[in-house]
Amino acid sequence: MEVIANFPDQFKASYLTVNNNIDALCDQVQRFRPKGVVVLDPEFAAACKKRVNGTTEVLSGEEGLEEVVQRDDVDVVISSLVGFAGLKPTIRAIEAKKNIALANKETLVVAGEIIMRLVKQYGVSLVPIDSEHSAIFQCLVGESGKNISKIILTASGGPFLNSTKEELQSVTVEQALKHPNWKMGSKITIDSATLMNKGLEVIEAHWLFGVPAEKIEVVVHPQSIIHSMVEFVDGSVKAQLGVPDMKIPIQYALTFPERAASKFLRVDFPRLREMTFFKPDMERFRCLGLGFDALKTGGTMPAALNAANEVAVKRFLDGKITFLQISQIICQTMEHHVSKTSPTLAQIIEADGWARTYAASVCN
Repeated sequence: MEVIANFPDQFKASYLTVNNNIDALCDQVQRFRPKGVVVLDPEFAAACKKRVNGTTEVLSGEEGLEEVVQRDDVDVVISSLVGFAGLKPTIRAIEAKKNIALANKETLVVAGEIIMRLVKQYGVSLVPIDSEHSAIFQCLVGESGKNISKIILTASGGPFLNSTKEELQSVTVEQALKHPNWKMGSKITIDSATLMNKGLEVIEAHWLFGVPAEKIEVVVHPQSIIHSMVEFVDGSVKAQLGVPDMKIPIQYALTFPERAASKFLRVDFPRLREMTFFKPDMERFRCLGLGFDALKTGGTMPAALNAANEVAVKRFLDGKITFLQISQIICQTMEHHVSKTSPTLAQIIEADGWARTYAASVCN
């Protein structure tokens, strides 16, 4: 919303959506005057209607989401719902020939084959907002995909980069939510702490850029200045750098193929002094390896991985399981999932439902 506000002559937020955070939503309604809002939770939607008092249209549930993304007064859909919930609205937006600025990585994780086919079929653009994928996207402007030797995703390492496995046994929710570089929602912050965020990004990169798992590498870069890199067949490496600020990739996605001026913070290299890189420890952070495993298996396995992760992270945030049990629950769910190849949307939804039920039973 801050990015859009910087370009009042270019952009207007026609519709806003939330799950149930109507306090923030009503503040934004007052400031930005959208035509309508969607509140996923029907109970909170009713409360929202009373607060906006007829000044803005209020819709609710998945039906409301799927309706507004198809409306004629929408040109671009910024898909930033958390988790599996972003899948169907994104599909409906593509089918309505809307361009997509994608911040919801789970959409490509669970249904990358379907999404990329639809993007091509309906002739729409899909520009990633994730800082890592935006970086790769920028590095590939003017390049041929056949010249890619390797994609290198950078990871901050999260708050437990230097923690031992024994120390990870007693991690609290409060500790896991203290990310050293980025300010994000609770679910994504926990994913960053377990490195599942990077496992999901590996799968997303495969679909966005058409590279196999063996050509995707993850390196830990604690300063979060290099957002990702591409190595080419001649040995050259391109990197995209910037301060850790999501406004930069959001603005790029909205203004692409142009670059618009901004007053965002710049990298102060003399003050930075150094940038360091490490191999991720797959033994301590099993979720990253599980992401690679799901990609290599393919089919509905990424959907099972994602669903189990969503269930496990929720249970951890609720204080029901330990930090290390997140990866254990995901692993057990994947071991018991029978993956279907080239799945339909219905099969993906079925796999998601099965994995949630199974993961919840393991948690219990």
